[in-house]
Amino acid sequence: MAQREKSSVAVASLSSSVPTAVPSRERWGAAIGNLGELGANVESLQKLLARKAVFVDEDVFSKASLASEQARSIKILDQRVQSLEHELDAAISAAARARTEKRQAEAAQRAAELRAQEVTKELENTARVFQLHMEELRAKQEEIAKRDSDIKVLEAIIRTLSSKEDGGSSE
Repeated sequence: MAQREKSSVAVASLSSSVPTAVPSRERWGAAIGNLGELGANVESLQKLLARKAVFVDEDVFSKASLASEQARSIKILDQRVQSLEHELDAAISAAARARTEKRQAEAAQRAAELRAQEVTKELENTARVFQLHMEELRAKQEEIAKRDSDIKVLEAIIRTLSSKEDGGSSE
């Protein structure tokens, strides 16, 4: 009975402290729902007390209240531990994926470096072959120039000889 009086006083003080502005329907609905739930809880507690008729002194009640608070705290902390474990598992999985991606990237980089070395060697070999071909071409051009020079000398000799023969036969 004293509990009902306290509840009605709390409700009366709550309604007097509410500002005069019109509160939203959602808040009123939630408040009414909470009051209805509170009333049902009080009624079930009264029925339980009437059946069991448990009376405890304040020391036992305070110890029971403390145990109840500690049980709630333990439950909340246990939920937090589970949440942190899930976060840790996710972080471990992400780290494992990152390590795998890093290894794959390193392998791809090594493959690219090897390919770059192969291409560089191919270019160097191509440059050497090109240089050898150029040297060969220059040597052949020099040989052609020498033979061209020899041909001109021989043509000059032939002209000289043919002009002597022409000059000697016309006399």
